[in-house]
Amino acid sequence: MQKVSFELNGEFVELNQLLKIVGLCDSGGAGKVLVASGDVKVDGKQELRKTAKIRAGQRVTIGDVHITVVAEGAA
Repeated sequence: MQKVSFELNGEFVELNQLLKIVGLCDSGGAGKVLVASGDVKVDGKQELRKTAKIRAGQRVTIGDVHITVVAEGAA
């Protein structure tokens, strides 16, 4: 299991962009494909909204990668 901590600079980040920023895909478009595949979970629930707003305190999981989103300055 790989754990990644992402420091959020702002109110939210779109799910497809988060996947791109942490290096799980090469582009936002590829992130949308990952989300559409049904393999992405947010807080333990399957998420199919490609541009879902991910906020500090949420956890995103894809395969064995767990991304914890933290507020700016909390990492």
